[in-house]
Order: sequence, then C-alpha cells, then structure tokens
Amino acid sequence: MIFKNSLEGISSNMLKGFFVGWPNPPSPQTHLNLLKKSSKVVLAMDDNTTQVVGFITAISDGILSAYIPLLEVLPEYKNKGIGKELVKQMLKELDNIYMIDLCCDDDLVPFYEKFGMMKGNSMIFRNYQRQSGS
Repeated sequence: MIFKNSLEGISSNMLKGFFVGWPNPPSPQTHLNLLKKSSKVVLAMDDNTTQVVGFITAISDGILSAYIPLLEVLPEYKNKGIGKELVKQMLKELDNIYMIDLCCDDDLVPFYEKFGMMKGNSMIFRNYQRQSGS
C-alpha cells in the first residue's frame, strides 16, 4: 500500500467505487474536484493497480481549526489497517492545529477514540438534493 498527501498523477479514473451506500454519490470527477478543494488530503493506493482504495480529507483555516469531513476505504480493502493509517497520517498533517473536529456515527466512536479524540456533541444539516455535488 502506498500513502500519499498529494494529488499529483491522480485522475478521476482512479477514484471509482467510493461513497458506498450513498443514494446520490458524487461522480469520480466530482470526487476529484472535492479532493482538489480540500485543505489536506491523504490517499491510500494499491501499489499493484495504482487505484485509490482509501482517502481522508480535511478542511482548515490553517491556524486554529480543522474539520475532517470524509474518510472512506473501499469495501474490499477494509479491515487491513488502511483507515487507521489514513487517520494517523491526517492527524500528523494537522499536528499544528488546535482543534480537529469530525462527526461520526456512534458505532465509529471507539475507532476515533484510539487516536485520542473525545466524544462531543455536534449539530448537522443535510441537503440531500445536493448529495451528488452537482
């Protein structure tokens, strides 16, 4: 597995199969665009196929705060430590930031607690008509 924090050489063709279970998933091109507009990104790539098999993004002001909106590993690559490594590398990328926040389902709280994150409250709004990003 190769981990990289750059989009150099990444095309939309390398981003197929993500947003599993989303009724209106972003297209691979929209996925590439959101990666480009993120403050930080870490990708996991299969070194045999050069396909992206996992990714994590962060949006930040670069001074005090960052938000991690997306972490996903393709189903066939889960339970191999890829998600753990993506989070570890993203937290290293953000180690100069005071607060790093993310929202997750209750069943994922133990996963993030392993990185020293604390459970907190959050408020969310979802406009599902815009879920595909277009």
